[in-house]
Formats: sequence, structure tokens, C-alpha cells
Amino acid sequence: MSSFESSPRITPFLWFNNNAADAVDFYLSVFKNSRRLEEMHNPEGHPGPASILTVAFELDGQRFVALNGGPMFKFTEAVSFVIRCDSQEEVDEYWEKLSAGGSEGQCGWLKDKFGLSWQVVPARFPDLIKNPKAMQAMLKMKKLDIAELERAVEDQGVPTYR
Repeated sequence: MSSFESSPRITPFLWFNNNAADAVDFYLSVFKNSRRLEEMHNPEGHPGPASILTVAFELDGQRFVALNGGPMFKFTEAVSFVIRCDSQEEVDEYWEKLSAGGSEGQCGWLKDKFGLSWQVVPARFPDLIKNPKAMQAMLKMKKLDIAELERAVEDQGVPTYR
């Protein structure tokens, strides 16, 4: 059985210009419990943008495939990956690493140096932003600040539970 046959039924497939291997190395350096699985090389003489066609990898148990597809397509915010963080320290760490060389967006969104969009959010985020004051606070943030979101909820007299 090939590794493709044993793969999860759905795997995100990411199109890069000609730097898929560099992107994979970067993501492996950011996420713990991650690993490169396998590479598929272009056949000799094939006019691809790089010698490596695809790189299969896992980020914290989630399988991905990176493709050196050429310059025809770019990433947009229409697709992003959410990182659930259990502490402000995790939010800070992922934000710092992934935004380096990229760009910071609003409300916990950023683009990494390869143009891929990420949402770096605390685990309690869905419950916090149900509160209108926390939602208003979040709309003013780039990197999310858990304590500030909790203060916004508490200012309305609703206790937070940690």
C-alpha cells in the first residue's frame, strides 16, 4: 500500500511557487511534534519550477502536502489555518514566529512570509467573543490579548472562568 492510500481522506494541499521545501522547513521549526514525511521529485527533464515536486509533512498531527506548482496561484485570506493556543505565551510565540517576514492582520490573523494566512487564537476565544464588549475589544487588536478580552467580559459584570 502506498503512503497516499494510508493518508487521511482529506489533506490540505498547499501550492507554492518554487519554495515548498523552504516553507516546510519553516513550518517544522514553528510547530512542535511535526515531521517531514516524504518527497516526490520531478522526473528528470521535467520542466517544473523545482527539482522537488511535493513534500508531505505533519504539523502537530495534521498532515499537509506542499507543491512546487509555479507562480500561477497565490494564497489568499479565503483559506486560513487556526492555531488553538492554551495560553498567552503560546499566542505570543506563534504570533512572533509566523509573522516574522510576513504581515500582521486584525483580530488574530496574520500572513506568514510565504503568504499563508493563520489565525492565532486562545482556546477560550469562541466563548469570550460571545460577549459584545469582548468582541469590540478584539476588533481593535492585531495579536489577541487574552487578559484584555477577559477584562472586557468582566467589565460587563460577567465572571470569567480560567
